[in-house]
Amino acid sequence: MNEPIVDPTEGLEVRTYFVRERNALVARAHFSDLFVEYYLHQGQHGYTHSRAHDTLFKDALAALTLHCASRPWNEVAAWTIHFAPLKLNLFVTGDNQRGAVTGQIFTEDVKDDGRILFACDTVRGDGPSRRSVVELEIPDVFLAVEQYYAQSEQLPARLFRHAEEDFVMVTAHPDIDMAWFEGLTEESIRTMDQTNTLSLLERRIYRWDCGCDDKRMMRVLTPHFTKDPEALFGDEPLIRMSCPRCGAKYVITREAMEANALAK
Repeated sequence: MNEPIVDPTEGLEVRTYFVRERNALVARAHFSDLFVEYYLHQGQHGYTHSRAHDTLFKDALAALTLHCASRPWNEVAAWTIHFAPLKLNLFVTGDNQRGAVTGQIFTEDVKDDGRILFACDTVRGDGPSRRSVVELEIPDVFLAVEQYYAQSEQLPARLFRHAEEDFVMVTAHPDIDMAWFEGLTEESIRTMDQTNTLSLLERRIYRWDCGCDDKRMMRVLTPHFTKDPEALFGDEPLIRMSCPRCGAKYVITREAMEANALAK
């Protein structure tokens, strides 16, 4: 399937353009509404993070969304960014068919190996998962994405802030005007539509949506419950768990697990 299955009227709109005579693709969006959804999700599940960590996460979420909008409709991407010096891991993921992006910040049990790593896992359609890993020297999200493109996509990309929550990604196509591409600055990005001819290619819609729920969490627990319910629950009538993708918190009762197991 190569067609979207999202509501085309609600969510963050990402526009992609082809830059004529430059052979480049531009993806752009204003992320205020998506960032509000992220903060509402935090509040709903009782998470708080430092402003510095939130800023890095929002950079990653914006870059991932622009990346997805530049890719085929049947592609799913997940990025894990490991900043050992900051004791921080960022996870963001996007599903083009669902028009869904989500992620979370990890600050506990972060491996202290002194490394800065960017890992991208990609699945297209029913194909196998493909992983690329890039090692960095500076804890910068945009630089990590740009180095990933240079190393793994074989065509470079650059990321810019058009405004505080307005981001732009420029991706090279074959025969790109490399001098123009390498000379791009935040100032020239702001005047690109005045100095270049841009042709609108697509409008894509994305929203904050993990897709997790109680039933999905129980499916994860079912094999463990079937094997050894006492090891899972002990003497407690319930367990608390969080979604590994978005951090949403769930309370799963033993009674619900027993009913779920009987239904199987």
